[in-house]
Amino acid sequence: MSEQPVIVLVHGAFAESASWNGVIQRLQGRGLPAVAVGNPLRSVASDATYVRDVINGIGRPVVLVGHSYGGMVITQAAAGLPAVQALVYAAAFAPEPGESALLLAGKFDGSTLGSALVAYPVASGGSEFRIAEEKFHQQFCADVEAGEAALMAATQRPVTERALTEELSASEAGWQSKPSWFVIGEGDRNIPAAAVRFMAERAGSRGTREIAGASHAISVSQPDAVTAAILDAVAHVRS
Repeated sequence: MSEQPVIVLVHGAFAESASWNGVIQRLQGRGLPAVAVGNPLRSVASDATYVRDVINGIGRPVVLVGHSYGGMVITQAAAGLPAVQALVYAAAFAPEPGESALLLAGKFDGSTLGSALVAYPVASGGSEFRIAEEKFHQQFCADVEAGEAALMAATQRPVTERALTEELSASEAGWQSKPSWFVIGEGDRNIPAAAVRFMAERAGSRGTREIAGASHAISVSQPDAVTAAILDAVAHVRS
């Protein structure tokens, strides 16, 4: 494929679009266009519909990248969408149809997220969650400098209970028909590394990078590793 793909980056729960800044800088330095999508974090189906709208608006081949819950969204969004040529999962869920983020996070021991959350009701029904500010640094981004972690805590985007418990409704997961790459944080306290390893193996990952000591906020603390995985995907698309 001769046309240069656009890298579409989808953040997860408790993050926001600027969490991709370090990755975007590295991609732009290599002449690769990138778009960081503001993930609504309301439900898997509606969030994926929004991401599909963005991709359709770009009108070019796409390498679709997801972090954390963003992996749920890109898996749903990519299903049956020809513009998506490859998927990259950065400390992210890669579900099968019928699986939810909550189910996958609890499949292996090691997550301490539940005890770090603050819940409150929302007018549309149900509850949403954020990470308590005093717990954010160690829970989400332990390998990030304290000042930056404080900014991340203040700008975190809450996620609904519905988003975390809603199952993948696509008849086929995006990774079942499109090549995928994975980056794993060995020190991830949100999604245990063992869970991501399991999903990567199940998806037939074309390349898996596991970073010793890396936190869940891998796009912030390890942008070189995430960028390298994206470049592998781009090379495949362009071959």
